[in-house]
Amino acid sequence: MKNLEENFKLAKKHDRKGQKALYDLLSAKMLAIANSYVNNLHDAEDILMNAFFTCFSKIEDCREWKSFPFWLRKIVVNNSISFIRKNKNILYSDVEINELESAEDDRENEIEEIDMNEIFSEMPDGYRLVFNLYVFEEKKHHEIAQILNISEGTSKSQLSKAKKWIVDFLKKKEDEKQYAK
Repeated sequence: MKNLEENFKLAKKHDRKGQKALYDLLSAKMLAIANSYVNNLHDAEDILMNAFFTCFSKIEDCREWKSFPFWLRKIVVNNSISFIRKNKNILYSDVEINELESAEDDRENEIEEIDMNEIFSEMPDGYRLVFNLYVFEEKKHHEIAQILNISEGTSKSQLSKAKKWIVDFLKKKEDEKQYAK
């Protein structure tokens, strides 16, 4: 943490070495976050570079070094969402859901290894976007609706469908594994 504090203070003075150190410290995690939204490593790299440019241009807006990783994450997420809005045609199914049903797997077999990158790479864009905002960014449905310019019901529907999609995906992977034996 001391490294983060020192480099944050240097970066606030527009010191290139401090900025580079912050980049080295946080870029891998931020790249993974961007990629979890856009599902394309090259696009995620562009988003990452723009996020760090924005970050270092407006670093005075971040008051404390302790909040810097969270502040940067917010920039990465916002840039990812902006990128998706500009470059992707996302289809949402506008369905109101009164009660979200949880999908349960009756099998008691544990999945040994879950490859989140594989899951996110195959998950439909609309599902992935709402799922990420709800689960990882801890946004409420009304916030997601505002961010994505969709109805709150669509947000709930997409989350429900994303959860079902993940369960179905994992079942399919398990069935493939069983069939291979």
